[in-house]
Amino acid sequence: MSIVIVGGNERMTRQYKDLCEEYNCNAKVFTKMHDGLKNKIGSPDMLVLFTNTTSHKMIQCALTETKGLDMIIERSHSSSMSALRNILETHAV
Repeated sequence: MSIVIVGGNERMTRQYKDLCEEYNCNAKVFTKMHDGLKNKIGSPDMLVLFTNTTSHKMIQCALTETKGLDMIIERSHSSSMSALRNILETHAV
């Protein structure tokens, strides 16, 4: 399963990826708005939005790029490891 994580804490990027690997998922993590974000999202199986730690513009960009694709979209106010673990327990098992 491929996952794109938008938002979160920059210093936890590696931990997010490691946790996703425990659930046999490949993860791309975008903690900041970069040029070309639109082209880098691709077509994942699941989009995780950490809404507390990212801008409205970045969330809108991610949702616009994935509009019309058959995927799971999960929003979480918290960007903690336990929040991500709960999302993965629900969808990746």
